[in-house]
Amino acid sequence: MPPRPLSLIKAIIMGPPGSGKGTVSSRIVKKFSLNHISSGDILRHHISGNTELGLEAKKFTSSGLLVPDNLVTKVVLAELKSIGEKSWLLDGYPRTVSQAEELDRNYNVDMVLNLDVPFETITDRISKRWIHPGSGRTYNLDFNAPNIEGKDDITGEDLVQREDDKPESVQNRLELYSNMTKPLLDYYSDQDKVISFSGTETNVIWPLVQKYLEEKTEASIN
Repeated sequence: MPPRPLSLIKAIIMGPPGSGKGTVSSRIVKKFSLNHISSGDILRHHISGNTELGLEAKKFTSSGLLVPDNLVTKVVLAELKSIGEKSWLLDGYPRTVSQAEELDRNYNVDMVLNLDVPFETITDRISKRWIHPGSGRTYNLDFNAPNIEGKDDITGEDLVQREDDKPESVQNRLELYSNMTKPLLDYYSDQDKVISFSGTETNVIWPLVQKYLEEKTEASIN
């Protein structure tokens, strides 16, 4: 079945790392006719392609620095301009109120889809993730455990846990996310544009998101 088109929609999706934001975004794109605009993907594309914007961004990323607000905004706005009058779902941008204000000067955002997953759930989920370094095969001790604890099913080699997946690292990342995004959520809440979807699993959250967007579709038709 082809995607079900929404009326022209300009949306943002937000959610902490490990919230299932990537999965929900891909389902939105598959179910509805929205263009998925990931600021991270766009930046990587420009950097790998050695474009003018990419070379500028590389000066910062090669030194382990964050790409400045004004440069990220320039990259994202150029991408939005290139797709023209089409519906889009912004992922990873804006990250700050100043970015949101600049976006507002160029486009009228219709909605902010906020995935509200308890931090305890995310920490527990990610901290149980182990990988096989040679292949990248990923295991989760809850729902995709290896046949032999600590060993890869195919090679029998040791599994490792990435530093970013250790509980203390996950908690630090979540705290950073919370500190960065609270002002942003407040900014859009003041405009009555934030719709939060709460749950501990993607398969619980996704039907809520789908229902909301389908209602938007019906409203636009009627």
